[in-house]
Amino acid sequence: MKIYNTLSRRKEEFVPLQDGQVSMYVCGPTVYNLIHIGNARPMIVFDTVRRYMEHKGYTVNYVSNFTDVDDKIIKKANEEGVDASVISERYIEECKKDMKALNVKPATVHPKATEEIDGMIEMIRTLIDKGHAYVAEDGTVYFKTRSFRDYGKLSHKNLDDLRSGGRSLLVSGEDQKQDPLDFVLWKPKKEGEPYWESPWCEGRPGWHIECSVMSKKYLGEEIDIHAGGEDLIFPHHENEIAQSEAANGREFAKYWMHNAFLNIDNRKMSKSAGNFFTVRDISEKYDLQVLRFFMLSAHYRSPLNFSAELMEAARNGLDRITGCVGNLNYLAERAAAAEMSEEEQALAQEAARYVDKFDEAMDDDMNTADAISAIFELVKFANTHADENSSRAFLAALKEEIVMLSDICGLIVEKQEEILDGQIEELIRERQEARKAKNFARADEIRELLASQGVVLEDTREGVKWKWA
Repeated sequence: MKIYNTLSRRKEEFVPLQDGQVSMYVCGPTVYNLIHIGNARPMIVFDTVRRYMEHKGYTVNYVSNFTDVDDKIIKKANEEGVDASVISERYIEECKKDMKALNVKPATVHPKATEEIDGMIEMIRTLIDKGHAYVAEDGTVYFKTRSFRDYGKLSHKNLDDLRSGGRSLLVSGEDQKQDPLDFVLWKPKKEGEPYWESPWCEGRPGWHIECSVMSKKYLGEEIDIHAGGEDLIFPHHENEIAQSEAANGREFAKYWMHNAFLNIDNRKMSKSAGNFFTVRDISEKYDLQVLRFFMLSAHYRSPLNFSAELMEAARNGLDRITGCVGNLNYLAERAAAAEMSEEEQALAQEAARYVDKFDEAMDDDMNTADAISAIFELVKFANTHADENSSRAFLAALKEEIVMLSDICGLIVEKQEEILDGQIEELIRERQEARKAKNFARADEIRELLASQGVVLEDTREGVKWKWA
């Protein structure tokens, strides 16, 4: 398995720190509003990376944080006249709902910044003691950027170029810096803001320190994979490296993975630019499985442009897979409970090649676009070779492979049977009785009810038959 490492700018063989174990930290959202679909891309991408690692037999310790104290959260809280925690808790719950709807697995741990303040104070104290940080007169603590010799190794930015390149490239912070490149670790409270006690002043942490602390607490001083959107490379991830390696005296993360931007009209999607859709917006028009399919239809390091046309293509693509699985279920219900014939055994071995093709794509830097193509080829193979004469064992083998590969991508391709078979049969009998009684309104109502549950009725000479859509 090879992964493109932002640190080295090349694909590298993935070798975990511990055999059979993967430690993975993914920067999570700042929770002040509903997440937009740009936020959803890293959630979907790195959830898929996790799923594939687990498919390969690794035990994955997956940590993704919630930033629950931030200027935007405080601003919204003040506008509503409530405590900042009210805003953050509200949108943490809403984010979890969206993640579940996107079939993103919960992290092993979802730490919150406000619950890790003691660890942040301890790391800041260590940085001061080691000469990597200093305290200004008002109690602000700054990281001394030039004290970390390797600063810029992730973003490949040169300190002198940053210094002369204008404030647009400089790391954000406050006044009283010894060097314009220094960044904030702890800042004094302002009126109307939440704050915590510290040795330097009543205040709150800077943004960058939280991930360094949470990663260390839940994964250790050195981890396998650190991931997030490419907008986090600089300054956030660069600063995390500086803090963590200066404090701990060892490499922070072996592999750095970053997904490219999601664009609308070829412009980066962002709330500040006003060109965004929330996940909830999309859920009103599409099943969110379609959104997930769309996100995985391109390589994670390639920019992805959002459009209605591409979403329709994604819906059609997903329908090809779900339709095939539904047909295999339909055939299996009516097939003889027999073992595979010799011909079917040969076909099953041929089908396994598509599983190998899927794995080859994913082993090549998690190439989900090519992996989905392998699923399509398997679907075409199943549609070609599965029919009314197939054995149940052969049909089950084909379905199992399609469902397995789709599940690695987090795609739900088998209809969830929210309505039981017995209930369906009962509703069909009621519909037939309604038709005999010329109560066509009730008959149509039942058909629509079943259709809403994914059940398709077929009126045949032998009576009414049904199948999952």
